[in-house]
Amino acid sequence: MSERVAIIGVGWSGYHPVTPEASYKELMYEAAVKAYADAGVDPRADVDSFITVAEDFIEGTSIFDEYVPDQIGAVLKPVHTIGGDGLHGLATGNMLIRTGIAEIVVVEGHSKASNVLTLPEVTAYAQDPVLNRPLGLNTEFVAGMEMHRYLYDTGTTSEQCASVVVKNRGNALRNPLAPYGADLTINEVLAGPPLAWPLGERETAKHADGAIVMVLASEDRARALSEHPIWILGSGWCNGAASLESRAWGRVPYVRNAADMAYRQAGITQPELSIDFAEVDDTYAYKELQHIEALGFCRVGEAGLLTAEGATELDGDLPVNVSGGSLGMGDLLDASGLARALEVVLQLRGEAGPRQIHEVDVGLAQSWRGVPTTSGAVVIMGS
Repeated sequence: MSERVAIIGVGWSGYHPVTPEASYKELMYEAAVKAYADAGVDPRADVDSFITVAEDFIEGTSIFDEYVPDQIGAVLKPVHTIGGDGLHGLATGNMLIRTGIAEIVVVEGHSKASNVLTLPEVTAYAQDPVLNRPLGLNTEFVAGMEMHRYLYDTGTTSEQCASVVVKNRGNALRNPLAPYGADLTINEVLAGPPLAWPLGERETAKHADGAIVMVLASEDRARALSEHPIWILGSGWCNGAASLESRAWGRVPYVRNAADMAYRQAGITQPELSIDFAEVDDTYAYKELQHIEALGFCRVGEAGLLTAEGATELDGDLPVNVSGGSLGMGDLLDASGLARALEVVLQLRGEAGPRQIHEVDVGLAQSWRGVPTTSGAVVIMGS
């Protein structure tokens, strides 16, 4: 068994709104080659197990892990699919190593959203087939209802939600990986096309294509292979019911539960003092505020004010989504959580370039699987 697990290699390909020049297998291969070079490992000889995070329905093929081994060097090796987000995959890799089943594990996540011609219709299939799907509620309609309830319960304003867009898409201008960087004002965000009141189109992340691969290792292997291992201090997850009738609309207890699990493992009792920065899900602008509160960084109803005052800017007290988040980098489907984790790794290694935060030791990545799920995960990492 290994008491500690580290991320010793990362690689990525993308991100772009469309990638007609590359298949999803080619995106995965490019990311994997970079990750193995970064970790200094040969997947055929050194890696014990491989994990891919994917949803068969979006991929268009069943038993998706059958389509993974060739491009990530996993032929004749254990490969399995996690029907969840990228952080669920990281947590699974962490457990494989902690329990002694493996010493080196590879986690892969990708998006080829531009290949899915009817993505809204595919996403709608996640709704309850008896009670919800017959109503024809599209994804954004459900998100709009949740946003409305969140604003009502907490006193958060539309202007404060718009400030998330201004911040994240502005941060994306410093990130060469982000295709959706923009210099916007709050009024420009609010004046954008409506989507599902009170949710606007500019408060919703656009999809992108890309792939991310991470190499995890036990403590002994990490110290032998890497000069700058990034340690997984804690991981947590919580998966609630997808039915719209059984959820708490104004809050996200699944994120709170996932965070509590990760905090216990990391020995953190005051996250607002222990976490230097965070990468959280911002599929919709209001979700970033909701998630900041659920993670315990502030009281419920305070995240909007803190954001408007600049506390979550790169030079603020708690930088959030300095990568640009999904609003700036694009929604990578089930790989979005790995995109958040990738930024944490780069920041802790001091490799984030013009968006580098000074003197950071502990970072947090949080994910959400999207409408209609109540499924979230949290991973805490340290240098």
